Amino acid sequence: MAATEDRVVLHERHTRLVCLDRHDRSVRWDVPIGTWPRAVVVTGDRCLVLPQDTDQLFCLDLPTGSVVWRAGLPQYSGHVVAIAETVVVGGWRGYTPMSAFDLKDGRSLWRTRRRMATVLPLPWDGGVLLGDGSEAWLIDPGDGRELGRWRLPEPLVETDGRPAFTTVGPDRCLVPCGPRSVVSIRLSSGLVERFFRHDADLSPSAAQFTGGVVWLREPGAGYLAVDPEAGSVLWNVDVRQPLVGEVVRDGEGFVVAGAGGLLFRLRSDGHVLERSSSVTRVAALRDLGAGETVMVTKGSLRMIAIDPYRRGE
Repeated sequence: MAATEDRVVLHERHTRLVCLDRHDRSVRWDVPIGTWPRAVVVTGDRCLVLPQDTDQLFCLDLPTGSVVWRAGLPQYSGHVVAIAETVVVGGWRGYTPMSAFDLKDGRSLWRTRRRMATVLPLPWDGGVLLGDGSEAWLIDPGDGRELGRWRLPEPLVETDGRPAFTTVGPDRCLVPCGPRSVVSIRLSSGLVERFFRHDADLSPSAAQFTGGVVWLREPGAGYLAVDPEAGSVLWNVDVRQPLVGEVVRDGEGFVVAGAGGLLFRLRSDGHVLERSSSVTRVAALRDLGAGETVMVTKGSLRMIAIDPYRRGE
């Protein structure tokens, strides 16, 4: 799923890509695109889709859903990121080379000679941040040349197709390393610092930076809230059921979702203020900004106004 100020684009019914209006929930367009995409990315007036069954990258016109261009890719390609007028693809699980295309017309810009492995890349200050093993490096999206490299104290956590890097300000990025650590890398100085180390294993996922707090997920039912500057624990959240989706802002507080269907409203210090049932199991929760949140449940997509709990389906 990908969202803009007025649209939500998501995959449904095995082979369809659908664009919904965020305001009235009408269907803007509904097109066949291939089975279960590895990526759906919206940038400007373009929507990039990487289905699993065609070995092609599709670029759609966001207002109409029509195909602007398509590019052939090696089998098992994965990871798609867009920055400025460039699309960078590849490196998922080390199956394919990295390559780049012009966003406007799909023209090939460059391709690595060999297969490369990287976690999901991150656009960062005009470059694209990659990582694998005990190294992270920044490349120029226009020609693929290396702009900077960081040596990590432990191997970077493999998150498969999910995010691994988290920016905290324009010059600093958090990287999960090993089972219990998060390190900070600096763009301007190339400095690598230990940001946080837990006394138990963390979930293999990226940190989340929301509401001025760094959120680290623990296996099972909990989050650690960490000060973004000091790297010290502010509080922990344990709702005694598996959590799904993102931590969402709610005024001065936050909202998290349990897989069992409950929304938990948290005070600014992490204390649970109230619980609200969503009736059905929750698969994902995503903050869209402007006080709105998308909640994905079995067979439905719900737009929620967090404060108060007003729902639209």
